[in-house]
Amino acid sequence: MAAVATTTGRDRDFEFDFGAYLESARQRVEAALDGSLGPERPESLREAMRYSLLAGGKRLRPILCLAACELAGGEAELAMPTAVALEMIHTMSLIHDDLPAMDNDDLRRGRPTNHKVYGEANAILAGDALLTRAFEMVARRSPGVPAERLLAVVGELSLAAGAPGLVGGQVVDLECEGKEVDLETLEYIHLHKTGALLRACVLCGAHIAGAGDALLAGLGTYARGIGLAFQIIDDILDVTASSEVLGKTAGKDLTADKTTYPKLLGLEESRQRADALVAEAKAALAPFADAGEGQARVAPLLALADYITSRDR
Repeated sequence: MAAVATTTGRDRDFEFDFGAYLESARQRVEAALDGSLGPERPESLREAMRYSLLAGGKRLRPILCLAACELAGGEAELAMPTAVALEMIHTMSLIHDDLPAMDNDDLRRGRPTNHKVYGEANAILAGDALLTRAFEMVARRSPGVPAERLLAVVGELSLAAGAPGLVGGQVVDLECEGKEVDLETLEYIHLHKTGALLRACVLCGAHIAGAGDALLAGLGTYARGIGLAFQIIDDILDVTASSEVLGKTAGKDLTADKTTYPKLLGLEESRQRADALVAEAKAALAPFADAGEGQARVAPLLALADYITSRDR
């Protein structure tokens, strides 16, 4: 991946090697994930948890957390347990979404879904175990972070994982299958099912660093933009990419008769909508991107926003 030249400061362009940053951050996250489990008993539970948690992927959610922490002036390593917790919650949501009673999928990240390997009951329990382990990561495995900051993180994770976030979005998504859905309802689903966790990623990272209200508000706007843009691109790829490229079943939204952005807006207008949302997200961080150190801190989040609309899987 080529270096990305991002204009963020008032005085000059700042060149940022996003490819190198992304790979370095991904490797650090993978190492932290690998060390986060154990010794769960029985061993079959640990195997099921590790199967999905360590199945690869872009690791954008934990990387967003680390980048937001650094933007707020914190050390990324202090946010790593929280970044791992966010990936655990994300993995839980994938395991549960793939179940026959939910989205009923057989393929995830290029491999059989968890319930296809370990059975439905064990998949449900593995997801439950990952969700609860996430809160342990924050509360008991985050040395050096003040308790009041960890409490703020726990609050954000609770909102993102519960009825106000993932669960509520999934319920509305299921209720709308086979029905005519307007754009407002579609965006409600995705702001909760996808966007809530992305919002938690950036806000949790910022809380770890003790960010002020102005930055938290800017990051909230940024997260809303990239959350919707991410889902729009997902909807587009579900139509245009193959299962081999995606690592999951292509065309499943069409099969389930779900309303998607391309179905409502068409492919071209959907792409334009995603681009506009990314522009809004990046604009929200502009006040924090003055020349010098501010540019270096904000560059990863700006590049991640661009990456969302340029990805092909």
